[in-house]
Amino acid sequence: MALLERVGTLLRANINDLIEKAEDPEKLTRQLVQDMENQLLQVKTQVAIAIADQHLLEKKKKEHQEAVMEWHRKAEMAVNRQQDDLARAALERSLTQQRLAEGFTQQLEDQTAETETLRQAFTRLQQKLAETRTAAEMLIGQHRRARAIARAHASHGTTGIAQAANAMARLRSSVDRLESVNSASRVILEGESIEERFSAIEREEQVERLLEDLKSRQPRLT
Repeated sequence: MALLERVGTLLRANINDLIEKAEDPEKLTRQLVQDMENQLLQVKTQVAIAIADQHLLEKKKKEHQEAVMEWHRKAEMAVNRQQDDLARAALERSLTQQRLAEGFTQQLEDQTAETETLRQAFTRLQQKLAETRTAAEMLIGQHRRARAIARAHASHGTTGIAQAANAMARLRSSVDRLESVNSASRVILEGESIEERFSAIEREEQVERLLEDLKSRQPRLT
């Protein structure tokens, strides 16, 4: 999806490079958070649209399934009255409705998968946005302290320069932490991580154990 591609591009951006090239690091970090918030809003809107489409497909599928049963009932009624031609016509309508129902079933399966993908993307982006906000606040505070130290020691020659350099080094360290936070966001386009897959297996095994335990508690029929 184009939307998820934009989100992935935003989250995979090299924060260190952006900060180094930025004239105003504070402005840049705020813009980064704002861009992520905008993308999150777009994903949320797409989730709502996907859910609405899913409900519509479910309704259409049900309508055609009910039509299949209704035309089959009419065919039976025609047979009972020995009107075979009418029964054949009703059966043809029933088959047509069956094909439509099968088509909507396939569309519903595809739409359900797409909706789930968007749901997962929204949840993960929401989490990463919260982490990025925290890291951005830390970066801004660090940058302000670095500037204050640089100004305070600007008139002390090489000593002041060295201290300012140390302050900028601490700033760079905070930028590195911000980059580490955002690197995990690549899972939005790369699917489940190996940790998530093993977690899913463990949940399935736990469910199976609970099921077997439940069965063992049931009275046996004699």
